[in-house]
Amino acid sequence: MKLAPEFLAWLRNQDQATMRGVIAGLEERERAAIAYDWSLWARASQLPPESDWSCWLVCAGRGFGKTRMGAEWVREQAIGNPDAHIALVAANLGEARAIMVEGESGLLNICPPMYRPEFEPSRRRLTWPNGAVATLYSAAEPDTLRGPQHSHAWCDEIAKWSTASDRATQAWDNLLMGLRLGDDPRIVATTTPRPVPLLRRLMLEESCGLVEVTRGSTFDNAANLPAAFIGTMDRQFGGSTIGRQELEGEMLEDVEGALWTRSLLEACRADTSAEAPVRVVVGVDPPASAHGDECGIVVCALADTGEGRVLADCSLGPASPERWARAVAETAAAWNADRVVAEANQGGAMVASVLRAADISLPLKLVHASRGKAARAEPVAALYEAGRVRHAGMFVRLEDQLCGLMAGGEYEGPGRSPDRADALVWALTELMLGKVSRPKIRNL
Repeated sequence: MKLAPEFLAWLRNQDQATMRGVIAGLEERERAAIAYDWSLWARASQLPPESDWSCWLVCAGRGFGKTRMGAEWVREQAIGNPDAHIALVAANLGEARAIMVEGESGLLNICPPMYRPEFEPSRRRLTWPNGAVATLYSAAEPDTLRGPQHSHAWCDEIAKWSTASDRATQAWDNLLMGLRLGDDPRIVATTTPRPVPLLRRLMLEESCGLVEVTRGSTFDNAANLPAAFIGTMDRQFGGSTIGRQELEGEMLEDVEGALWTRSLLEACRADTSAEAPVRVVVGVDPPASAHGDECGIVVCALADTGEGRVLADCSLGPASPERWARAVAETAAAWNADRVVAEANQGGAMVASVLRAADISLPLKLVHASRGKAARAEPVAALYEAGRVRHAGMFVRLEDQLCGLMAGGEYEGPGRSPDRADALVWALTELMLGKVSRPKIRNL
């Protein structure tokens, strides 16, 4: 059932109390129709641009409502175009199914019962009652998009697509080349921003008028999110680097003169889950007090190829010596580490005794920094430049700190001190630089 556009336009302009009262007085079938009327419930920023666009990029913080926007746009195209052939592309097929199709804001949940598509997981396909079809694809397999033709496409979280071997850009380009069915082929991309090559390219295309971009933050959708969640996010991440990216939807740029750049870190990301490491080391940068900086705890490994692997960032906030020592012990046990390497400038005997008290049975090495942080980090940054280090995941806080270490010796990243970055430097120095590293080392 469809309600009169004039009535919906009037209702859309009422306050929440009036809207609820009017809806409560409608017949059941009218209330059901209103429940699935996206134009009534969407914020203005969640509706497609009015311009004649061919690519719409939604670049916003988590919880903004990006998935709902993409799903609702696909629903509109499918119901209005029986001949539609729609591509649904995610970082992998698991996410395409779990988020784009079966998620709370996915296609199966936002479509009215009488217009709900049939999902065939084995064929990666949804079929609407009118004949419109959508097919799921993984951006990690660009060649699967090389042959098929489509009239529409929705690409989810494009900043998460694999950058290894330029897969993300290849998947996007293959999709564009096959977007040639119908009279008005269009593509929608939804994502939380990260400075990856594909997203940088689309941002440049915005300046040329080739892409329409909608921006927004988590807090724009506060009315539909738990108040406790909003308060927690604001307290923990408000004004921080990670908050600017993940909540405010800001794409962070590199700091000029930094030893690491975000593009360098994105290029080193790889799946290393199938590899058996030769050695595993836990790097530790202990805090000077229980009420100050974080305790940096980073797990690194050496592969049989000679490449370094950053496996985990287990750092924790201000904590008592007993707590951070226990965290180090638990991390070492969980990753079956061969050694713990800890900076001991802030009281070597204390660091050693605290870690020993936490029942660490593996070898402990204390390192004393005789040079500044940047000087110690430069040889490790060179390993990244040479392509000899890989990150087995995305470590936001750690990577923010790396991108704040300056070649001149200053630190321009988040927080007072790059504790996580220091822990990484100690671990990779131990694994990969060996005798050429200059810090004075004392074995206990």
